[in-house]
Order: sequence, then C-alpha cells, then structure tokens
Amino acid sequence: MCGFAGYIAKEGDGEQFKNDLTEMMNSIIHRGPDDAGTHIDDMAGLGFRRLSIIGITNGKQPMYNEDGTIVVTFNGEIYNYQEIKEDLIAKGHIFKTDADTEVLVHGYEEYGVQLLDKLRGMYAFAVWDRTNKKMFIARDIFGIKPMYYTQTDTGEFVFGSEIKAILKFPKVKKEFNATALETYLSFQYSILDETFFKGIFRLPPAHYLMWEDGKYEVKQYYTKEFNEDKNITFDEAVEKVNAVMEDSIRHHKISDTEVGGFLSGGVDSSYIVARSDLDKTFSVGFDYPKCNEVPLAKMLSDYVGVKNKSKLITTEEYFEEFPKIMNHADEPLSDPSCIALYFLCQLASKEVKVILSGEGSDELFGGYNIYKSPLALKPMRVVPRPVRRGVRKVLTKLPVNFKGKNYLIRAGEDLEERYIGNAYIFHTDEVYKMLKKPLKKYTPQSITKPIFDRVKDKDDITKMQYLDIHTWLWGDILNKADTMSMAHSLEVRVPFLDKEVAKVAFSIPVEHRVNDKETKRYFRAAANKFMPDVTAERKKLGFPIPVRNWLREDKYYEMVKETLTSKEAKKFFHTDYLVNLLDRHYNNKCDNSRKIWTVYAFLIWYQKHFSVSA
Repeated sequence: MCGFAGYIAKEGDGEQFKNDLTEMMNSIIHRGPDDAGTHIDDMAGLGFRRLSIIGITNGKQPMYNEDGTIVVTFNGEIYNYQEIKEDLIAKGHIFKTDADTEVLVHGYEEYGVQLLDKLRGMYAFAVWDRTNKKMFIARDIFGIKPMYYTQTDTGEFVFGSEIKAILKFPKVKKEFNATALETYLSFQYSILDETFFKGIFRLPPAHYLMWEDGKYEVKQYYTKEFNEDKNITFDEAVEKVNAVMEDSIRHHKISDTEVGGFLSGGVDSSYIVARSDLDKTFSVGFDYPKCNEVPLAKMLSDYVGVKNKSKLITTEEYFEEFPKIMNHADEPLSDPSCIALYFLCQLASKEVKVILSGEGSDELFGGYNIYKSPLALKPMRVVPRPVRRGVRKVLTKLPVNFKGKNYLIRAGEDLEERYIGNAYIFHTDEVYKMLKKPLKKYTPQSITKPIFDRVKDKDDITKMQYLDIHTWLWGDILNKADTMSMAHSLEVRVPFLDKEVAKVAFSIPVEHRVNDKETKRYFRAAANKFMPDVTAERKKLGFPIPVRNWLREDKYYEMVKETLTSKEAKKFFHTDYLVNLLDRHYNNKCDNSRKIWTVYAFLIWYQKHFSVSA
C-alpha cells in the first residue's frame, strides 16, 4: 500500500518540474511513510511514497525493467503475482526483487494491455514506456485503490493517488466544480468522473488510460456481469462461497508483516475473522446503547480465540476530529460512518500495517435491507401500471401523510425512477429549491440510466445490486475505506472484493440471495458454519452512528446551525431552507439527519479547501 504521483511534460521539460514532484510526494507522505523514490527524465517524472509490506528489503519504487526503458509506480497488492511471475520467468524475464510490483514491469513488456486480464488484486499503477513515449495507467476492477488525473492548459498530463498531489503541480488550477455539488446532494458522494475540482478526473474502476503524443484515451477492460446459473442449488451456493472465500482469504493474507482484522458485530467482518486465523482484531463503538457493537465483537473474538482491542468514541471526539478529516479528504465525505472508520484505523495502525475488512459483501451477495423492497412491492403488480402511476401522481401532491402513503407512491414508480443507489438524500426538486444557482446539468436518473440499461433484462433485485456495485461501492464504501486507512498509513484489504469471489457471486440465482425475510441468504448459511447463530443471522445495520440524536442536542444543534448559516453556506444555498430542515429535525417533527449531515459535511469540507481562496 503506497501512493504515487507524476507528470508528463513536453520533451525536454521533464527536469524543470523535479522540485514540484517532491512537493507532490510530500503531500501524500501519509500513504507511504517508510520510503520514497523518484524517476525523472527529459519528459516525465514519477514519484513514489512507500508503505513496506511485500518485498520489504528490495521492493523500492519506481521500479524498472532490465534496461531501464520501462518504469512503474504502483499502489496496491497483486495477490496472484507469484503465478504470473513463474510464467514470465519461463518466458525469459529476469526478476531482481521479491516484490509484486515487478510483475507489472515485465508483465507490461510481455503482454501489454492484456496484462490486466491476468491480475488478481487491488491496484492503481502507472507504467512509463520511455522508448515509445507512452503512459499506461490502470485501476482495479472494483475501484479499491484510487487514481486521479488532469491535463493542464499548457499540455502537461498530471496524475496521482490523491487529488492533493495533483494540486501541487504548478500548472494545475484549483477551481471548484459546482456540478459535482449538485449530484453529491442526491447521492451522498462524488459520483461524476470529474471531481469537485474542475478539470481533475477520477479513472473509473475496471478502466485503463493510455497517453501518447499529448492525447489520452480511457477504455474499459473488465465487465462485471450477473450470469445466473439456475441449476445451482442453495446448498451448492453455500459450498461454492465457502470454498472461494477460503481461497481469497489465503491470497489476501500474503504479507511480510503482521495482518489484523476489523471486527464489528455484523456477519461480514465476523466471517473473515473467523476464517483468517488472525492474531488481533480491532473494534470501535459509541457511547449510545444502539450504536455500540463492541460487546458483540468481543463475543466473536472470544469465540474464535483472537485478541480484540476496542475504543468507545465520544461525541466530543467525533466533532473535534470531523473538520480535520474533511481537511484531509480530497472530496467531501458525508457518510457519518467515515469518522468512526477513521478512529478504527487509528486504533489498528498502532499495532499492524495490514488489516482484513468486510467491504463488498452486501453488494456482491445481496445484503442490504432495501434489496427486499421489490418483493414487498410485488403484490401491487396486479394493479395495472397506469392506475398505479395515477395514484402516485395524486399522492405525491397530497400534503397529508398517512400510513402506507410512501408504499403506494413507490408502487407507482419503476425501479429506475425510484432507486439511485443505497443512499438517496435529496430528490431533484429539493436540490433545485435549496441551491441558489442550480445548474440542472444532470438528474440522478440521467446518471443511473446507462447503468440500468446494461441490465434491463434482469430482475429488480439484481438491477439494484448491479447499480450499487457500479456507483455506491466505489464512490462511498471504498472511497472512505481508502481515505481513512491511508490517513493512518494502514493497508485495508477486502477479501470479498476478489475477481474469483465475484465470479461465484454473479452466478448465484436471485432466490438464493434475497427473499422477503432475509438478505444474502446463502452467505448467512455459509457463515453459520463458522460463527454463532446470533452473528450470522443478525440483521444488516451498517455502522450505526448517533447523528440523529446529536442533532437534537442543543450544543450540536447550535454548532451545525452556525455552519448552515455561514458565508460559505450563503454562497451556495438558501440558508432559510437549510435551517428549516434542521429545526424540523431538532423539534422531532421528522428525521432529517442524513440530509443535514450531507450539507454540513460539504460545507466543512469547502471551508477547509476553498474558503481562503474563495
């Protein structure tokens, strides 16, 4: 786990930016405090910060091929590097290190872009082909590791593991992208390829970028597809997932340093811990009864015989650290659980460099409670669609609330209209009301439509999973995992998000995944073989954060209100609209906590990144 940054300039200009490359590297020193390295030639500069995990003594980067014509910087882990290495040695390549990085050097020489078809792991890397003056950049299939890039007005191509490194390049302009704010308010995270910084883009998961002669092209190299095998029985599904997870965990434990595990009271992290033979686990909770999973985590640790270290996060700590974290984050993180994850990573980093974590299980196996909603709405299908849509139209305009109203409204909507992912914070009409100058460039549905179109022949549950895998998973779940862990120089590995695990998950029939009583059914049955029933069968909770409670306490109500009426807020929002949201929540008339927190997180982030220059 590391970080890198670099640039391609006009031929002959490469040396003039070498001091800037040092500044770029220093901005991401948290990603790799153990070592640093650079490559600078007459055209390109590549800088690297290293967190030593595999090939500790000889894995320095940038890394070269035999004659120095191929240069690579790499962030992540290639779990099948030993198999690839054997093949490359048989083809005549000479390896000088034990590091997984070197398979990228020789793999690019041997296979070119087709190297990506062979990789199993989490990765973002940049390969500079000095002979052909080409830059090859790629990101793993799920988007576990980040990758950003931009092209300056004067033609330099700049890239890095974090946006903050790119902003250190002198030709890059720091400019706020208002379009990102508009979509963020609905999705809860930055979903567009163009980030909150105008002109700076993220490379999408499962894509590569090829730069040559001042131009670049982005292409997809891997497609995630659900191909159900209706012949798979429930028991066979259980056997398949247990077998492939055993293999994945074994690969994810490859390390020259100690490996620990995150542990909540949920089935995902508990399953990994129960099957990984780890020495240490780490847990956090809050001083609210329904927001403390530490007792359950300790119970599981005792059950499997592993040490557990835990911390209770106080409300004061949470609010004190929040602005610091928004200052560190490249883009606003409005998922409240990201702060809890920050403290969890801080706790673990004091003792280990590598952690196994449970991200991805819900998306692959069908674990979110909302995935049951198509089954709940199924009885309404007997009502003709035009009637359902007519009822929806009337009820949407009706100011009176009553039990069943939302159910009838949802029954009158197609999935593609009502579902934009695991979070749906502000609907389009709300966004337009609260923003002073709405751009109206995108609606949530215009963003999700191309994704839904690729699975138009699938059932609604599969469509929901597919959308979340292509949006929510990388935009929220993996983004916060990388940001919070690397803030503490900690490598988080996610065994569920493995190419081989995905093949199995995408083949399992939907009825084995979700029914009207239970989510990720076959995975829970698989987990039952390794842990107590109370853990394996536990309802999906996420990472419970007491934001709803905090916003009804005078101290935090006033703190948030001050931000919602700040000069930064007035620049973008009708602040009376925001205050009304807060007051209605404070007075217990409704639960607006997620809406308020989404705006609050953005404003704190904006204050830290733009207020000085705004």
